[in-house]
Amino acid sequence: MIVELGGIMKGKENVTLKTLRHQYGYTYQDMADKLHVSKAFYWQVEHNNRRILYQLAKEIAAIFDLRPDDIFYDEF
Repeated sequence: MIVELGGIMKGKENVTLKTLRHQYGYTYQDMADKLHVSKAFYWQVEHNNRRILYQLAKEIAAIFDLRPDDIFYDEF
């Protein structure tokens, strides 16, 4: 399953994901290392230039002790 990134959008950037990363003091490289992906790949995820599998969305959410919907789902 492939998911589109949601969260609070500002331009192309996933502000929610960026905010969480900053709150936890993680760099792009820290997140990439935790997820076993390249720094460039993670940057693309955070800037909505890359679709991700649901499994990766779950792994990202788990880093912040959240559910994927908390980060990647826009409510209307």
